Amino acid sequence: MNQNKQNVDHCTGCTGGCVSDAQSGFTVSDSFQRFNQKEDIFSRSFWDETIHSEKTDRFYTSYRKPLKEWKQVDGYKHRDFSLRNAGWHVADFFAERLEEAIERREGFLDYLTAQRPSEADPRDIPSPVEMSHEIKHVAKLFGADLCGITFYDKRWTYTKRFNRHRLDEVEMDLPDTITNTIVVAHEMDYELLRTVPSALSGTATGVGYSKDVTTLLALAQYIRNLGYEAYASMNDTALSIPMAIQAGLGEYGRHGLLITKEYGPRVRLGKIFTNLPLSHDRPIQFGVEAFCNECRACTVNCPPNAIDDGMPKETIYNQSNIPGVTKWTTDAEKCFDFWVNQVTDCSICIRVCPYNRKLPQWLYQLRIKLMGSFLRKFMLWVDKLSGFGKRNAPSNWWPD
Repeated sequence: MNQNKQNVDHCTGCTGGCVSDAQSGFTVSDSFQRFNQKEDIFSRSFWDETIHSEKTDRFYTSYRKPLKEWKQVDGYKHRDFSLRNAGWHVADFFAERLEEAIERREGFLDYLTAQRPSEADPRDIPSPVEMSHEIKHVAKLFGADLCGITFYDKRWTYTKRFNRHRLDEVEMDLPDTITNTIVVAHEMDYELLRTVPSALSGTATGVGYSKDVTTLLALAQYIRNLGYEAYASMNDTALSIPMAIQAGLGEYGRHGLLITKEYGPRVRLGKIFTNLPLSHDRPIQFGVEAFCNECRACTVNCPPNAIDDGMPKETIYNQSNIPGVTKWTTDAEKCFDFWVNQVTDCSICIRVCPYNRKLPQWLYQLRIKLMGSFLRKFMLWVDKLSGFGKRNAPSNWWPD
């Protein structure tokens, strides 16, 4: 992210081999402050009068009651909203499961708790290295496309959780015994994302989160069955992207998203906090920062102009930004306002990103290698010439 990096470890009782900020590509200054979930743009849309409106109510309601017809345009028909909401169904089911009874919105404000208790004595772990290999093997079985492991860095955990019923912050309930973080990624559907912006394209987001639920719950239950603690987390509890970078899944992109070598930014992230002894992956660098410094595809194509056009820096657009970290920063207020006006989430920045391309594996990996080399400007020219990032009409996705 920035070549002038601090070399600081923030390890919390891990098994050793932690990575530094410099290795992860972070620059964390003395002005850094951990983030309060109440200041997240989605939380603010419930309590902050500058964000909340009748339009935000319509936006959220549309995920429960599909709009039969909102726009007389392709991609916003009854079937498009219906499919989007079906894609979200599993994630929403678990989010709403305990919301009325005990005020837990799991997966988005609170970690998932649909786990069986385990009375087992902790398994005798042969070695953290072997255990990490085993966990990744099991994660793939349960549906993860990528899996990385890092130490538990408390800086990225929210200082407080947000409670939608009270419209206020509440205490963080993650225990202090956590030592490691397992991060998993699920690929989002490429063809659906080609139809962005549309209600139809929102299906890719929902399916990604729904896959997250089943993978995380199963993997966490396996760890619990071994006699160790495991807390399955989606968008709740902590910031996923810095943890994913520390776990070696990818680099940070100009659009504020994780860019992986395998799928570009076309992923959804989940994580498991555990005290299971594990070895850690190392952060990877394959030229994303240098390429993003040349490329402005996400910035140019963002309708609300929410994506940073300059170099990585400590940018604070509003209270929904975390202070003290040098990075590319997105204006969450502008971004969310566009979502609300479209009555669906937006992934235009993913669609146009040159790292988001569906090609034969050998060709895709060759592109990634060249994009990270001195040929990056040439590869950017080739990508623009190819027209890969252009929108596909949503009606083309549906069968004839």
